[in-house]
Amino acid sequence: MKKLFLILMLLAPAFKTQAETVKEQEQVIAARKILDPWHEMQPEQGDRFLQLVCWTPSDREFPARYEERLDIIMKHIQLFYQTEMERHGFGNRTFNLQRNRQGKVVIYSIKGLHPADHYEKSSGREIREECLTELKKQDIDGQKETMVIFCNLADWDQKTLTFTHKSPYYAGGTNQSGTAWQLDSPELAIENIKLKEPMIKDGEYGRISLGKHNSIFIGGIAHEMGHAFGLPHCAPRPDQQVRGTPLMGSGNRTYGDELRGEGRGTILSFAHAMRLASHPQFTRSVKGYLDSASVTVRNLSVETAGKAIQVSGTVKGEPPVYGVVAYFDPEGGGDYNSTTATAVPDSNGRFEFQTSALTPGKRGQLRIVPLHCNGALADSGTRAKLKYSYDVSKEGLPDVSTIQLRLELTPLLEAIASGKSGEIQRQLKFIESDKGKLISKRLVDMMEPTEIPGDYSGQQAKVELTSFKPTTVSVGWRKPTFNRIPDPAMLLESNGEIFETGLYAHAPSRHEYALNKTWKTITGKVGIAAGHDSGTVAFEIQGDGRTLWQSKTVTSNELISFDVNVEGVTQLVLLTHATDDGASNDWGLWLEPKLSR
Repeated sequence: MKKLFLILMLLAPAFKTQAETVKEQEQVIAARKILDPWHEMQPEQGDRFLQLVCWTPSDREFPARYEERLDIIMKHIQLFYQTEMERHGFGNRTFNLQRNRQGKVVIYSIKGLHPADHYEKSSGREIREECLTELKKQDIDGQKETMVIFCNLADWDQKTLTFTHKSPYYAGGTNQSGTAWQLDSPELAIENIKLKEPMIKDGEYGRISLGKHNSIFIGGIAHEMGHAFGLPHCAPRPDQQVRGTPLMGSGNRTYGDELRGEGRGTILSFAHAMRLASHPQFTRSVKGYLDSASVTVRNLSVETAGKAIQVSGTVKGEPPVYGVVAYFDPEGGGDYNSTTATAVPDSNGRFEFQTSALTPGKRGQLRIVPLHCNGALADSGTRAKLKYSYDVSKEGLPDVSTIQLRLELTPLLEAIASGKSGEIQRQLKFIESDKGKLISKRLVDMMEPTEIPGDYSGQQAKVELTSFKPTTVSVGWRKPTFNRIPDPAMLLESNGEIFETGLYAHAPSRHEYALNKTWKTITGKVGIAAGHDSGTVAFEIQGDGRTLWQSKTVTSNELISFDVNVEGVTQLVLLTHATDDGASNDWGLWLEPKLSR
């Protein structure tokens, strides 16, 4: 009996993987019934080529055999994408390489303007500008192309088998254009991936085999190309791990590992195959690829079922939406730890998905990404509205109460935005939760306070600061608001929590209040408004010109509490400061600030 139980336990992942495969095959069939006919109706065939550039500083020759090696490397990566797209059921779609009459990949060789000492890993933009200038002479507008720039900023010593580099090594892009910065070096070649010897000394990865070194950096090309095509990072779900490591996770480091018997190698996740299925590089269709996309998600429901999160809703878009990809991203680690779920809308636009691949003890963000037939995504404002915060207990039980509160308030927010008083009053009747009612009252009551805190004659020992009139107010972007932000999102949401009261304080900002020595403490929290993830702000509280409290630099994934003595203070000033990265996206918030006496 124990043997049978052990066998069943060992086979469980295989059964789960098989079930997921069947589900994904059904989704592919449904997605292609939307995607393929759209491209076939009034077709616009066209080849969008991946442009390849080998760039070298002015004092360096191009790497040895670079044209021959890169030709083979790029064809190998092209075949990898094709094989994975076929495995998932999307046919032999892959990116398009321009070839000369001999069938070799076309590579544009460009000399830099400066010697090698001038450039660093952060020189990507400068190198790209140099390349754009030279490509323009070839009648190529690099701003409108997807391209890979191989930078000759690596140092390989064949005698000592040592390697270092200072090449830009990153990427980004959309369905229309993108750039991947990569490196090239003489020892990088497809035939070397299989080698377990010799061992080399890599300046970043230490003592590794020449084969592993090639896996990392050739896999890095494939990975950064994914970013240039618009793909984010992702982590493997348990059912995917039995196949290999997703390319857009750490699959750049496992590319070809199976050739050395050192692992399962690299795969393209189903979610990212879904996304690439509409990319103009992969469809060989340019129909509408320059058109912007619009989408509406309605009737969204987010529930829990044991250790899983279940999501459903209806989606409608232009161009049509053929799929929905969701990312469940635990805090920390950037987006590398995001697991994925997918769905295909039915004829009424309804979709649903669920996942139990959640990280215990972590707060997370759910990002819902509708996929349009032309490969485009909706604008950043729309995408920001489809980001939701959840929590997972140490026992692995998800909490989606913040999402549910936001969804409960969404119809009211839309009514407020419309300015129709009748609709606002109608939507207020549908708010059932206690917190929802409190927030709704604050959102609807737009009367500005007239009393300063120094003249307060009420009986309460603790009072919200937003109940009082400030002496002076200034913010760094848009207009000052209290108990909301000056944005269609409206809600005071930060780091996965929604707050009832607060001050919008885009840096640099100043909120000054006349206390007239009548209060003892001020308490509350500070954070960055949801949807402004790149913002960083420093908060400061002053009393009569003297600093009473100052925060460290606050980022979007944290809330910091304060409890400050203001006894004897006449003038209280709340300040936010931009940090070294500038004031862009610095949507600071003073959250539930309260005065006590």
